[in-house]
Order: sequence, then structure tokens, then C-alpha cells
Amino acid sequence: MEDHTISDAIHKHRRLRFWYRGGVRTVEPYAFGVADGGHPVLRAYQVSGFSRSLEQGWKLFHLEEMRDTTVLEETFDHPRQGYMRNDPAMVKIYCEL
Repeated sequence: MEDHTISDAIHKHRRLRFWYRGGVRTVEPYAFGVADGGHPVLRAYQVSGFSRSLEQGWKLFHLEEMRDTTVLEETFDHPRQGYMRNDPAMVKIYCEL
């Protein structure tokens, strides 16, 4: 998956679906950048799908572990409660709402 795909989904408020650590997840992407250690990451709100914690909500996904990423036609309007610009988990941010 190319980085511009994630940036485009963030700018257009489009949900993403991908396989990650054991199952398929659907998320609303909010920020894309680099975490400490140089790993590209996505801050997103998981709305459905597999989760080891059995919870929806805010999660940080490592791009190198995401597979079969698809930009969906589904959109989201306003940022979810708890969204924070300039995510402190990222040392560099390429794109954010």
C-alpha cells in the first residue's frame, strides 16, 4: 500500500478496511506519521472488525503489519471524541485531520 492512499483517505474522510494482527478491521483514519523508532503508523478509530482487546476505539496501527488495505466508499463527518491533533505518539506527522 502506498502512503498517498492513506493520506487521501484522511483528506476525504473515507474509512479504511485492512487485515491486521489476526483479522479484518474497519477504521476511520485520522493521522499518518512516524513513531519513535522510525516505524510508519496510522492513528485511527476502529469502528468494527477483529480486535484482541474486543474493543472499538482509538488505536495506533503499524503500517508494515497492515495487509490488503482498501479505501471504502463509507465516509465519516466530524472527528470522534478524544481526537487530538499533533499526536504525541508520532515524532513526525505526514497527514492529519
